[in-house]
Amino acid sequence: MTEDLNGTVALVTGAFSGIGRATARHLASAGAAVALVARREERLEKLAAEIRAEGGTALPIAADLTDAAAAAAAVERTVAGLGRLDTLVNAAGVMLNGPSDEAPLAEWDRMVDVNLRGLLYVTKAAIPHLLAAAGDGPRSVADVVNISSVAGRFAAPTVAVYSATKFAVTAATEAWRQEYTTRGLRFSVVGPGRTESELFDHKENSVRDFDAVFGEIEHLRADDIAGAVGYIVTNPRRVAVNEIVVRPTEQA
Repeated sequence: MTEDLNGTVALVTGAFSGIGRATARHLASAGAAVALVARREERLEKLAAEIRAEGGTALPIAADLTDAAAAAAAVERTVAGLGRLDTLVNAAGVMLNGPSDEAPLAEWDRMVDVNLRGLLYVTKAAIPHLLAAAGDGPRSVADVVNISSVAGRFAAPTVAVYSATKFAVTAATEAWRQEYTTRGLRFSVVGPGRTESELFDHKENSVRDFDAVFGEIEHLRADDIAGAVGYIVTNPRRVAVNEIVVRPTEQA
């Protein structure tokens, strides 16, 4: 049996588009006040207005999470503005795939910075607040959900560095799960397959290269992944969902 999120606060990174945006809306509809964190302030303000118009509470926070101080400040602004932090969803990500011999090192650095360092910085800053929420919150539990990828479990050509960052996210999530399992702080990882996303707009020919590996199939939608996140965080304290992999039906 799932529970609602009334009285709780969620912080969602990468909230201006795709899985992050869909997840923020999903958690708000379940009763959470939501901090929306990403770089694009104008789009965050628009999403916040949409959530408020539907009766929810939203706090837009523009931040570059690849900067450790900015990531920590985003967490502190969430707690100062909304009063606590019960749920963290790390959905920010970038995908710059292609032949490794042709790839600029700057693209590899960007994927490591956004997909891994940014996630580490936010999680590090959030853990004390999440532990506090687990101790005194209405649900006696707190959650971190990290958005990885099927590329975080299975390697494939032309996605070496993206896959490396997502393998790292999957591994870190499992290690954190073990570290905090007795303290009411659950860590979960969601690994989406091919999902409609602005990830494929980050580099020319990304869609072509991806489809060359996985084939032209019916893609998942962001709401499909948001539903998986919602399932994880609305379970009662006794239920910890460690990992969910969600693929399109036709993806091998």
